Amino acid sequence: MRLSMDPKMLRSFVPLVLRSMLKPNVGDPLRPLAFRPAVHNYSFTKQRLFSVSAAVKSDTKSQAASNDSSSEVDQEGKRGGDEKLREELDKAVSDNAALLTQSREFEDKYKRALAETENLRTRLTKQISDSKLYAIQGFCKDITEISDILRLAIDSVPKDQVTKDNPHLKNLFDGLTMTESRLLQVFKSHGLAQINPVDEKFNPNEHEAVVQQAVEGKESGTVIFVTKLGYKLHDRVIRPAVVGVAK
Repeated sequence: MRLSMDPKMLRSFVPLVLRSMLKPNVGDPLRPLAFRPAVHNYSFTKQRLFSVSAAVKSDTKSQAASNDSSSEVDQEGKRGGDEKLREELDKAVSDNAALLTQSREFEDKYKRALAETENLRTRLTKQISDSKLYAIQGFCKDITEISDILRLAIDSVPKDQVTKDNPHLKNLFDGLTMTESRLLQVFKSHGLAQINPVDEKFNPNEHEAVVQQAVEGKESGTVIFVTKLGYKLHDRVIRPAVVGVAK
């Protein structure tokens, strides 16, 4: 919408505007805002100053109270953190002690198991060695009976008849003697030895006493005769010698 103004009114209005711009008047309502002087009222009453001072003091007190409360909160938080750390430290120490105890128990069990395993290995090794060493023990017991019979056959031959005049008996006797000698060599090669303890001290681990009698010139406990030879396979007695002992 376009406004129309009378030329006469326009000519009268323009000078007023220019005058107000060139010579501003404080009371002129047409004066621009930029030319209006700033008005500052610095008059304060005593009551107003007191209220401002009280407000400042109140703010200071509230700030101090806020600082104190925040400091107390920080201290409580610090105490809470210290207690939590102490609890965690105590728990860690307790867990460490439990683990050390468990470790010692495991170590003790391991050492015991290792010792038992070593003892078992030693026993098994000895058993295997003994089984190899004494595997012929049963056979030796049986063959010693043949040796006894052979000895009885040799002892039954009258020595005064073993002469060149009786060649058959002499050859038989020599054959039996040679057989016994060779048999004893075979026994020795396999670790089998005779036990013939005549005039030795009686040993209950190797001898079996069946007779005890007084014999002049013999010390008590001395073997005076052997009725049956004993045999030992390596260090093991497989048959004790049957003997008579002087008392």
